[in-house]
Amino acid sequence: MDTLEAIHRRRSVRKYRPEPVPEDDLRAILNAAISAPSAGNIQPWKFYIVREHGLRRALAEAAYGQTFIEEAPVCIVVVAIPEMSAKRYGDRGWGLYCIQDTAAAVQNILLASTALGYGTCWVGAFSEDAVVRVLNLPEGERPVSMVPVGKPAESPPPRPRRRDVFVWL
Repeated sequence: MDTLEAIHRRRSVRKYRPEPVPEDDLRAILNAAISAPSAGNIQPWKFYIVREHGLRRALAEAAYGQTFIEEAPVCIVVVAIPEMSAKRYGDRGWGLYCIQDTAAAVQNILLASTALGYGTCWVGAFSEDAVVRVLNLPEGERPVSMVPVGKPAESPPPRPRRRDVFVWL
């Protein structure tokens, strides 16, 4: 599957089959994540690969009851390390660049997963404090996104897209 096809096929999947994600596929997805661009090539991120069911259940609870996080065989929690960006870029690195960088990594996770036949969902609605507690994150690591990954048990149709967003100058 080429890049444009992966972009257009990607959907937010909220139903997963229970089969595990093979290690080779997971490594390919994670290698795509770390290939994302980052300001100054600082790479201010960390990726927690959560396979253990009890932890996925706790993450689903931290995400206000989004149980599909628990149902997927894997959940990748993408964490920003703002201090890494702040050392070079100050407040803008702390508050913006590290978030942009992790967002680019999340998009790569979504597209690589789609290309390999997996479903995903970009989850941003969660209690950061709860995720920090569940994963026992070190001070200075900020959870930015959770991405459940697994073989889809549904095929959501494409969602409508606004076309009035282009400004040609």
